[in-house]
Amino acid sequence: MHYSVEKILDLPFYTEGPVAEGSGDFFFTTLTGGFVGKTDKRQAYSVWAEAACPNGQVRLYDGSHLVCDSKEAAVKCFDRSGNFIENKVQGICAGVEVHCPNDLTVDAAGNIYFTDSVRDTGKVFFQGLDGKEIVVAENMDYPNGLVLSKDGKQLFVAESYQNRIVQIPLIQPGVATGRPEVFADLPANLSGEIADNLPDGLAMDQEGDLWAAHYGMGMVQVISSSGELLFSIHTTLPLTSNLCFVHENKRTKTILVTGGYGEPGPGAVLQIAVYL
Repeated sequence: MHYSVEKILDLPFYTEGPVAEGSGDFFFTTLTGGFVGKTDKRQAYSVWAEAACPNGQVRLYDGSHLVCDSKEAAVKCFDRSGNFIENKVQGICAGVEVHCPNDLTVDAAGNIYFTDSVRDTGKVFFQGLDGKEIVVAENMDYPNGLVLSKDGKQLFVAESYQNRIVQIPLIQPGVATGRPEVFADLPANLSGEIADNLPDGLAMDQEGDLWAAHYGMGMVQVISSSGELLFSIHTTLPLTSNLCFVHENKRTKTILVTGGYGEPGPGAVLQIAVYL
């Protein structure tokens, strides 16, 4: 395995929420910068949408985006042009207070799962297309990135301050069959500082391997479907925050990576080609 790192953009802000469109457009969020940015296939940069503290985001099938706003305790919806439509969630979900929405994913039907990132009492929430809201998991130590298995029966969540990925078996959308179980413990930083090895955003490739942004380690950790560490990618961003796939086949994976050199900045957006 070898890889190449290309810097697409330098920014004064730490970045998050990478999204890649098939057209060649890339999207990212800036948290304290207060906007969702966009680069086109010529790498021309623009502000696409604005929010108080935009964090994780996903693009829906109709081209609209869902964006976690960590400052407003909201999950916001923007149309395909970046115009604000509505808050899907704000302050309360399933009758429970929401503090800091961090990242989110959607299943094949369009149901939403998102994390509420606080220490010790963090939660994973579900909001169905029919309006049903469920607390999927609770009492987690800063749940962060999350991704569903291809069949939608397992939800993988980065539990940042435990430096691990947990899995939550689902009997139906939003309904867990038990408590989160440890899927993989990640490598620890030699510094011994807890904040130097925090798993963050997650993505799953077409083979079912899990790719985890490892904040503080400056890495993307690639984990097999059985929970074994396959290899690590040094991103050059000490605070690697998140990733998504741009292109992939069995021999090559290209990922869009966000993060920064410090918080609240500066930050960057990278494209990394991985040759297997």
